[in-house]
Amino acid sequence: MEKLLSDHEAAALSAKANEHRRTILQMLNAAGSGHPGGSLSAIDVLTVLFERVLRHDPRNPRWPGRDRFVLSKGHCCPALYAIMADRGYFPPEELATLRKLGSALQGHPDIRFLPALEVCTGSLGQGFSEALGLAIAAQIDRAPHRVYCMLGDGEIDEGQVWEGSFLAPARKLDNFVGIVDRNGAQQCGHTEDILHTDPLPAKWEAFGWTVHEVNGHDVQEVNWALQPERIVAGKPTMVVANTKKGWPISFIMDAPADFHGKAPNDEELAKALAELDGK
Repeated sequence: MEKLLSDHEAAALSAKANEHRRTILQMLNAAGSGHPGGSLSAIDVLTVLFERVLRHDPRNPRWPGRDRFVLSKGHCCPALYAIMADRGYFPPEELATLRKLGSALQGHPDIRFLPALEVCTGSLGQGFSEALGLAIAAQIDRAPHRVYCMLGDGEIDEGQVWEGSFLAPARKLDNFVGIVDRNGAQQCGHTEDILHTDPLPAKWEAFGWTVHEVNGHDVQEVNWALQPERIVAGKPTMVVANTKKGWPISFIMDAPADFHGKAPNDEELAKALAELDGK
C-alpha cells in the first residue's frame, strides 16, 4: 500500500489522535457516563477524515460545498466532539459540559443543539439510512460533495444496514463512503460471539461495493483508503477498519464490553492518561 503521508505527517496525525484520546477520557470522566471503548477505537479514522479528507469549513459549517459526515454509531460522539472542538466548530471549553443538562453536547449527536451536525444519530442503523438519503439527494442535485458515514461492527447487526447495502450499489452512489469501525466488541460481548459477520469485506463486495480493508489505527493505511482516488465510478465505497475497542488503553481493551458504556473513574483516568503518555 502506497504511503501518501511523510513520516512526519503520519506521526503528527497519530499524536493528534492521542491528544483527542486524552480529551475523550477527560470528558467522560467529568460526565460520569458515556462510551469510551468505541470512541477510542474510532478516533484514528476520524482524525484522518477531518484533517486530511473532508472538505469542510468550521467557520461556515453550512457551506453548501462541504462533504457530509454522519456518525451512525452516535453513542461514540465524544470522539466527534473532541475533533469538532479542536477544528473550531465550538469553543473547547464546552467539552466539559458533555451530557450535562442544557449542553449542546448531548450523549448522542443532536442537530437541535449542535447545528453543525448533519443529522441526529444514535438509534443504531438509522444514521446509515440518513447518510444514504443525503447521498441520493446529492446525486439528484448533481452536487459535487461526498457523504461519509461511520458504522460500528455491532451496529451492522441491524437489518436496515443491509437494506442500505443493496440500495447504494443499485443507485450507483459513488459519492458515498462508508466506514465500519470493526473493533470486535459491542454492549453485551464480543461481536463475533453475538452475530458472526466474517467474511465481512467479502460480504460488502458481493453486494457491489468497492471495499478496502485496513488497520484502523494506522493513519497511513486509513489515509490511503479514504482518498478520492480509491473511489470507483458507479460504485459506493466501504472501508473496513480493523481496530481494538479502547485502543491503546490496556484495561479497556482487556474488558471491552465492560467499558462499552462506562466512564473511567478518577483512578482509571489517571492510569489511562499515564499509558497515553508512554505512547
